[in-house]
Amino acid sequence: MEKIKSSIFWFRRDLRLYDNHALFKSLMESQVVIPLFIFDTDILETLPTTGYDRRVDFIHSALCRIDKDLKIAGSALFTAKGKPVDVFAKLIDHFCIDTVYCNNDYEVYANTRDNAVSALLESRGIGFKSYKDQVIFEKDEIVKENAKPYTVYTPYSKKWIESYHSLAIYNIGGYTSELLTHKFIKLSGNRFSDLPSDIFSKVISIDSLGFSHSVIEIEKSGLPDSLMKSSLEPSVIYPLIDNYEKTRNNPGIDGTSYLSHHLRFGTVSIRELVKIAWYRDKTYLKELIWREFFKMILFHFPYVESMPFNKKYVSIKWENNLEHFERWCTGKTGYLMVDAGMRQLNTTGYMHNRVRMVAASFLSKHLLIDWRLGEGYFAQKLLDYDLSSNNGNWQWAAGCGCDAAPYFRVFNPYEQQKRFDPHFLYIKRWVPEFNSESYPPPMVEHRAARLRLLSVYKEALKNE
Repeated sequence: MEKIKSSIFWFRRDLRLYDNHALFKSLMESQVVIPLFIFDTDILETLPTTGYDRRVDFIHSALCRIDKDLKIAGSALFTAKGKPVDVFAKLIDHFCIDTVYCNNDYEVYANTRDNAVSALLESRGIGFKSYKDQVIFEKDEIVKENAKPYTVYTPYSKKWIESYHSLAIYNIGGYTSELLTHKFIKLSGNRFSDLPSDIFSKVISIDSLGFSHSVIEIEKSGLPDSLMKSSLEPSVIYPLIDNYEKTRNNPGIDGTSYLSHHLRFGTVSIRELVKIAWYRDKTYLKELIWREFFKMILFHFPYVESMPFNKKYVSIKWENNLEHFERWCTGKTGYLMVDAGMRQLNTTGYMHNRVRMVAASFLSKHLLIDWRLGEGYFAQKLLDYDLSSNNGNWQWAAGCGCDAAPYFRVFNPYEQQKRFDPHFLYIKRWVPEFNSESYPPPMVEHRAARLRLLSVYKEALKNE
């Protein structure tokens, strides 16, 4: 096969063709671009072997949409399955690759993976270019005057807003590539006929990945259709954000954005979303800044992946009653808002953000179960699972993270339900038996649980 000098654009957490930084760069700087997604077996093998995973399903749907759009340009998306470094080792034997382009990732595993791929490519004289795309500010771009990272959200957010305003980034366009589609590799002749089909093909079927399509019954779940769409137009996004400040805390109505999983997989542009939020709802903008704050924390303090940010909480003596943990997981604690949230999570892969805080606080503070067990359960179940946000919010709820809720602040699930679901709209949807004898009594008494928590935390902190 004649080798054509080409570049590869490597899709990761940026599953879109529009306003994609590294994709734009690859199309501007290359004669031919091969679009590629790798199903990383190191990641796939960590997923539950239930036959389906909502995240794999969502990713696959997004890839099919990208492939459909690329076919209009006479090209297609190619996918591979394996360890990324092994995939690239085989690809560079079959293509004359000039450069591999991708967007930055910030998690420990991602950095290790990218370093291995970069080293391989460098050894073969191939460039590796990575760009900022999933955040507005990254790494050391928002730091204190002494160049140290922020560990408290409020001053970080003020500096973030100040920096964003001074850049006037909200007045400029993004990295659009609509006029450059002719740069994508053309599928004429038999150019790809002798590629190793065991790792490289057009979009791999979800069945061949060892998974199947998962189905969320939207009508029964009470979630909007937009939750499972693999792309959203701005006209759809506007109403999701416009009333966010007023409605975001009420789980019984469609008052939140349902955009977190789109941000997680990059099916929407953070630049576009921030621009919309900047003009339409500053409360939603602050949530986007929280997302970048937690990414910055993980980047500067990678130990938080397995340890409390505030190390003095390492010595807390968790009870870790596995029977209690199971009741929490299955939504049978006897606390309505906690149970409704866990059942929503188990059924749909989604949980309202207010309820996430209540459920997380209950596990760590009422039941004295290590927050890392809850974090791990959310990591298995959440469609929008993002390591930095999941970790940061769990540590916040447990009182051991950066800028965390103090350990003596304990959410009262009764009061949370009265305040944010006073008409039981959310409860009735997910705990229909709540007013019957079949619903279990509370597994712990709130006041007694709070006093126990205070005693355990104080004892741990006393020894520091």
